[in-house]
Amino acid sequence: MFDAVLVANRGEIALRVLRGCRELDIRTIGVFSEADRDAPWLRAADEAHLLGPEAPAESYLNIERVLDVATSAGASAIHPGYGFLAENADFARAVTDAGLTWIGPPPESIVQMGDKLSARRAAEAAGCPVVPGTLEPTQDPDVVRQFAAEHGFPVAIKAAYGGGGRGLKVVRDDDGLVEALEGAQREAVTAFGRGEVYVERYLTRPRHIEIQVLADTHGTYLWLGERDCSSQRRHQKLIEEAPAPGFDPDIRRAMGDAAVRVSEQVGYEGAGTCEFLYEDGDFYFLEMNTRLQVEHPVTELVTGLDLVHWQLRIAAGEPLPFGQENVVLRGHAIEARINAENVAMNFAPAAGLITGWQPPSGAGVRVDAGVEEGWEIPRSYDSLIAKLITYGSDRDDARRKMIRALDEFVVEGVPTTIDFHRFAMRQPDFIDGNVSTVTVEREWDLSPIAAAEPATAGAGAQTASRTLTVEVGGKRLEVALFEPDAADGAPATARRERRSARGAGKQRSGGTATETLIAPMQGTIVKTVVDVGQSVAAGDLILVLEAMKMENHISAHRDGVVTQLHVEAGQVVDSGEALATIEDQGGDRTVEPLETS
Repeated sequence: MFDAVLVANRGEIALRVLRGCRELDIRTIGVFSEADRDAPWLRAADEAHLLGPEAPAESYLNIERVLDVATSAGASAIHPGYGFLAENADFARAVTDAGLTWIGPPPESIVQMGDKLSARRAAEAAGCPVVPGTLEPTQDPDVVRQFAAEHGFPVAIKAAYGGGGRGLKVVRDDDGLVEALEGAQREAVTAFGRGEVYVERYLTRPRHIEIQVLADTHGTYLWLGERDCSSQRRHQKLIEEAPAPGFDPDIRRAMGDAAVRVSEQVGYEGAGTCEFLYEDGDFYFLEMNTRLQVEHPVTELVTGLDLVHWQLRIAAGEPLPFGQENVVLRGHAIEARINAENVAMNFAPAAGLITGWQPPSGAGVRVDAGVEEGWEIPRSYDSLIAKLITYGSDRDDARRKMIRALDEFVVEGVPTTIDFHRFAMRQPDFIDGNVSTVTVEREWDLSPIAAAEPATAGAGAQTASRTLTVEVGGKRLEVALFEPDAADGAPATARRERRSARGAGKQRSGGTATETLIAPMQGTIVKTVVDVGQSVAAGDLILVLEAMKMENHISAHRDGVVTQLHVEAGQVVDSGEALATIEDQGGDRTVEPLETS
């Protein structure tokens, strides 16, 4: 086994790997960016090193600096976690060239599976069905039009390198084609450093099913059951579970065998995941993630296998001591991704200070988190702050434990998806296991969550300043006293003045409209799509704002004429900052709620 492992990542996955190493008596080395200097997960490392002065998001992508730290700290291996450099074949080669062990698949496997087009060819060679799509990357809108003419709308434009829903845009008609193509390319560059995209037929109501594979360096290939990841927004997962509810055993075996064949085809080693779309009795290979998945805990719970331990053991050359017949699934596990997002604003990401943090516990409850009370979530990274996983004897047992755990989970200071998950666990579609990839965004009415969700902190939110315990008629009650923005510690008058200054363009309490379009979140302006003097209608796209690795379309809040653009591409804006001025063309002024998508 290794003497020391450097974990080239951050957040909950860094903590997960650091803990796994410690359980195997391996010395651990953490790394961090300027934004993560006080990160709570670093306390789990035996030592931690600053990566450099670059922008926070770029620090974890600095191959040369990561290797310098690994060498100077005496690491014998590097674990990449997921995201950042985890699926970067150049990094994997650089690690081995430096005389260190890469805890992951061979670079050649990463190359073949990292390019989704070559991955499709590998899947076809392994006798695995794939969704119809183009065979070469493109930047040409006419290629997309020709494909749509042959296969019909909707079609999916997808990043050729990478996954996780980044760089994926659905085109439903020709009007949105060019903007979708450009948006997919921008997101792909931001997330993966490469902007190549390809086109694929878009299935209308599929389930997203994935197979966990595990392969050693001695020729043993296993599949460890499946996960259902169909509950999504923006093509990114919100809820995952194992096994998939109501799944045909014959389809399960066929899909598992196909995943093994694909893994063998590319000479895979370690832990990986083959993702499939399933619709009307047929399944199609989607992609292979050559790394540990965010949702790996549900597989660990139903198989009893520690995937991080096995990543380390396989990389150290140990053979798997069991075969496919020994892989037995017991019980059911559900994972809810706790993201710092405002569900009422179409899951808009929301960085900020966590002023209260009380995770649930108890039998059958696991929390993987990289945050704590007093930690400020940087806006440079994605919005995932924790994973809540419950395990039960069957699916309904796991679901009921999830409801209980969500009710116990307290996060203050930033909006989260906790209320969404409470809502989802009680939906008839979810209870019946009848969820597809379009259910959350197109089939569920999320307005009850929006109505119940408090305003974002810093925008006039009512934050509890004190909680008192009282007795009424002998019954114990907790009473919360509220004051606007109490969490920031400023005097009430100063807070009111500050809100008045920064919210000069916001809707007043009397309902009077103003002309200024306000940024709903911190982020970077990617592009503006209107010109000064242009007439717009409420709901028209004004600009694209990237926040926490997601693009958000900022729409006009009213009808009128754009008389000022206060921002330009590349500019960083804060929540509440003026983006544009849209003046009335005459008549009564009315305002529609600002929308993001």
